[in-house]
Amino acid sequence: MGVLPVPAEVCAILLDIEGTTTPIAFVQETLFPYIKDNVKEYLRAHWEEEECQRDIGLLRKQAQEDSSLDGAVPIPLESGSGEEELERVIQAVVDNVHWQMSMDRKTTALKQLQGHMWRAAYATGLVKGEIFEDVVPAIRKWREAGMKVYIYSSGSIEAQKLLFSYSTEGDILELFDGHFDTKIGPKVESESYRRIAASIGCATNNILFLTDVPREANAAEEADTHVAVVIRPGNAGLTDDEKSYYSLISSFTELFLPSST
Repeated sequence: MGVLPVPAEVCAILLDIEGTTTPIAFVQETLFPYIKDNVKEYLRAHWEEEECQRDIGLLRKQAQEDSSLDGAVPIPLESGSGEEELERVIQAVVDNVHWQMSMDRKTTALKQLQGHMWRAAYATGLVKGEIFEDVVPAIRKWREAGMKVYIYSSGSIEAQKLLFSYSTEGDILELFDGHFDTKIGPKVESESYRRIAASIGCATNNILFLTDVPREANAAEEADTHVAVVIRPGNAGLTDDEKSYYSLISSFTELFLPSST
């Protein structure tokens, strides 16, 4: 797609993960299926642990808030002891998690449990975070040129750090100056990008945001953030209008930085 010059005022690059640094297929065909296939076994193994009980508490609270939604799965309290009852509660949690994932929910309760499950999977080598091969060399060049590099993803900050700590490129967490998730705000709302700029300590037009999602690019643009839409294998197609409107790149190497001063 050629070379895309980075505006001279840009001093920070903000990166999406899924479809930008990492193949969508990794998230859809590895990370999410791992949760679906292993959540019952994980709950059985960790049920008595304090962290797991906090996760269950959050999921139960979320289930109460979701009670009016079609297909929502309640999670009962444990009223006593006994293997049969424990299995009944665990199955309710499993069904709730599966329902939330089928609805593509991004609740804090779901993301927290997923993050803890992925932590165990990464640490034991069952999962490695996939990174496009152009990503690491490009980020190293950006940093050498004085750029700050940040991540903004709908996945929790813990899940982000796990992906980059246990990646196919090794531990590359040191390449990033900070991480943001939806606690800063939804990626399709312009105010989120203003909050990120304030957190970083710069103006919104000092940031270049790379994403594969036009709605996110539009929200960032509304906040006066520079944007480029990333075209990767497996990403959703763009309309002709989107192709003509947005700056497009298919590799991080296509970004041309102004000479550092």
